[in-house]
Amino acid sequence: MFVSDHAKSIALDDESYKVKVGAKLKSDYGAVLHMPVLKEGKDRLSQPLGMQGLQGYTQSGDDPEYLITGTHAYPSGPGVGLTADTKLHRNPSEAGVHSMALALPPSQTRQDASRTAASVADIHRHAGGAERSHPQSSAVSLLEGGGTRNTSLMRKAPTMPKPQWHPPWKLFRVISGHLGWVRSIAVEPGNQWFVTGSADRTIKIWDLASGKLKLSLTGHISTVRGVAVSSRSPYLFSCGEDKQVKCWDLEYNKVIRHYHGHLSAVYDLDLHPTIDVLVTCSRDATARVWDIRTKANVHTLTGHTNTVATVRCQAAEPQIITGSHDSTIRLWDLIAGKTRATLTNHKKSVRTIVLHPRQYTFASGSADNIKQWMFPDGSFIQNLSGHNAIINTLAVNSDGVLVSGADNGTIHMWDWRTGYNFQRIHAAVQPGSLDSESGIFACMFDNSQSRLITAEADKTIKVYREDDTATEESHPVNWKPEILKRKRF
Repeated sequence: MFVSDHAKSIALDDESYKVKVGAKLKSDYGAVLHMPVLKEGKDRLSQPLGMQGLQGYTQSGDDPEYLITGTHAYPSGPGVGLTADTKLHRNPSEAGVHSMALALPPSQTRQDASRTAASVADIHRHAGGAERSHPQSSAVSLLEGGGTRNTSLMRKAPTMPKPQWHPPWKLFRVISGHLGWVRSIAVEPGNQWFVTGSADRTIKIWDLASGKLKLSLTGHISTVRGVAVSSRSPYLFSCGEDKQVKCWDLEYNKVIRHYHGHLSAVYDLDLHPTIDVLVTCSRDATARVWDIRTKANVHTLTGHTNTVATVRCQAAEPQIITGSHDSTIRLWDLIAGKTRATLTNHKKSVRTIVLHPRQYTFASGSADNIKQWMFPDGSFIQNLSGHNAIINTLAVNSDGVLVSGADNGTIHMWDWRTGYNFQRIHAAVQPGSLDSESGIFACMFDNSQSRLITAEADKTIKVYREDDTATEESHPVNWKPEILKRKRF
């Protein structure tokens, strides 16, 4: 900017030149800096930065011999005594220098310049192949063809495995009877009937085979948000927005126990599979563990900072899993009544959790996506993205079909192992209902794993079953071995 004569070249600064040469030496010639510095005739080359302190050697004319000087002169080979004669060494020939250059590792700059991304054709050609056995640290570059071409041993990008084929599901039956949103479902262990809880404050029991109403139970004074049928006793449990948790004796169809303690609406409940314990969760940000027989509040599980929307129990550790509107999932130690692990990966409210019936894994549903986890510590497995709605409910059967039901009335079917979305359903609302009353609040497979029951906002219960006439040829898997782009968090 401030030079008066722009045609005149700017004088080179010696200090900056030395810094530049020193940096270049370190990056491009770092591997050979330990070699002695050559003297041309009697005039020794000035040593740049990074090479000061290295001893030089002399060369007179075309004489290929030079003298090693310094404090530690060394003989020409092992077992050779150090004398005045053995201090003389021969310069390597040009062929020797070339072979040494090939053996040296290339500079990082050169690697970066010659590295190219794999083409789409390469990706498809290697898709589904076995992973390279080289660990990541062994992906060094090999210099070939006299140093003109560089091939990198890079790890192949992971590809999605081919999903298992599942027959499509179709609507089989629509059951009407409730006068409000149907909020919860439970199937009894004998697979003869199922229970629904509704915003009309009633609990209805339906015959599973025919879809006919068998019984209505009244007692709650607000929406029934959760129902569960015991496999160990003839009891039905229900909870609602009236803060009540009730135990019904199905031999008398009457309430025989109340569990008092929650300070706000109770959103979900679950029964422990092996001990007589009931777990409920509430808008008061707690989950409570109850002794079924004595009605005692064994533990109050505190730690969530917002509504606890869902709770699940299992026989193995961790025995209790909760999901909350504070966007976290907590795994609980039932004996101590304390948090075992907190999973903070979700960005939105966790409204539903489902445990896999055969594997030691579970899935959680939120408005951001569905995530799969591994017990016992809640190790993240994968995201199932694509159901872009508020996911209210999840269900999974032993064939590996995961179902997600959303607030906008859509149902997505997923292959559990690969996360492939093989079907999307949006059933029409009941005649007379508004389109906005299209919402899935709960879904559950029956005990035969062949029928899916959904509780919906149009006041109906819909039953789906697999299409028996479908084959893999008539409904092929529309799958391509694409590069995985899953978020790993």
